[in-house]
Amino acid sequence: MAGYRVRMTLRVLLVDDDALVRAGLRLMLDGASDIEIAGEAADGSEVLPLVEEHRPGVILMDIRMPTMDGLAATEVLRARDQSPEVIVLTTFHADAQVLRALRAGAAGFLLKDTPPAEILAAVRKVAAGEPVLSPAVTRQLIEHVTPAGQDSRRARAREALGRLGEREREVAVAVGSGSANAEIAATLYMSLPTVKTHVSRILTKLGLNNRVQIALLVHDAGLQEDAEAGES
Repeated sequence: MAGYRVRMTLRVLLVDDDALVRAGLRLMLDGASDIEIAGEAADGSEVLPLVEEHRPGVILMDIRMPTMDGLAATEVLRARDQSPEVIVLTTFHADAQVLRALRAGAAGFLLKDTPPAEILAAVRKVAAGEPVLSPAVTRQLIEHVTPAGQDSRRARAREALGRLGEREREVAVAVGSGSANAEIAATLYMSLPTVKTHVSRILTKLGLNNRVQIALLVHDAGLQEDAEAGES
């Protein structure tokens, strides 16, 4: 029928060892007409079979579980082609495991006491390919969780970013600052399709899954600090 649009349903998998947390998430998400609960798991070891069976688009994943935690499950999932997006759930802002999950390819993290409307918005954002972390939150997390081998991580990040062309590198730094594609296009005098092409090439060249990983790499390399110092 002309003018009729089919609304796609977003399938979400809930993974948490606390049945009450899963029940609360299910109650919250069931109220959204565009979201369907694809299944539930009480441990990370159950995730892969459920993903293969139900094909969810997004997973809400507890970071701490007894047999396989959310970090390990995220690493397994994001190493696969066409894996679902992962949002990790945690109790603490500054959590080393959360930072590791983001490096492994999680699209963002949420505190378990996040208001329902924000959880719904986050699920929809990652399904659309957008990160759910602001630059301020990313920086706060990195500053509060200082991993071992920081100098070697900076050297590796700079080597990786050195494989990018000049314009790709500029786009990467802009992504690290939290700019959306439209903002990058305006700032760097590019068309929106060109920005999207550059982001896709950056992800492919560097073997990354999403914009959060680009931002983390830029922060690891210290390029955001360099850019800010140049502006001051």
